[in-house]
Amino acid sequence: MNDRLERIAIVGTSCAGKSTLARELSERTGAPHVNLDELYWGPNWTARPAEEFADSVDGATSAERWIVDGNYAATRALVLRRATAAIWLDLPLRTLWPRAVRRTFWRLVTREQLFNGNREPLLGFLHSYWIPWWVLRTYRERRREYAALFATPECAHLRVIVIRSMRELKTFLSDAR
Repeated sequence: MNDRLERIAIVGTSCAGKSTLARELSERTGAPHVNLDELYWGPNWTARPAEEFADSVDGATSAERWIVDGNYAATRALVLRRATAAIWLDLPLRTLWPRAVRRTFWRLVTREQLFNGNREPLLGFLHSYWIPWWVLRTYRERRREYAALFATPECAHLRVIVIRSMRELKTFLSDAR
């Protein structure tokens, strides 16, 4: 990776593949992968105190190289200020919605352990934060938000890479070293 991709922020709607891309790039480059969900959520889906979360993100992004994935508004300015590049996974809803449903049900059936011992809640679909509902509720908002954000002077230093399809993602990964 060249010097413009030393500190990468990966953003996008839930289930866009941020963590998967971050892990892949981390393996290829040796840059540490920082998953913001892991820093934010404690056991039993308990949110970490704001200051503790901010301190964790500050520490993780103080290094020379890193790949951060996540959408936390509370730490977005810090991450993007330190980043050299941002990858926005702007995939279509027709890709994200089925992926959200499949992933959520797979995690329910397998009881896959997520960060800090958390698992998909068995009755999660009853709540507005259930990932498939969350994708539907936040999709348009995230697209507007990131389009506006990356057009601001605060992000002028970033190399912004927008990926709008799985084909573009595969091309990007095949070119990444």
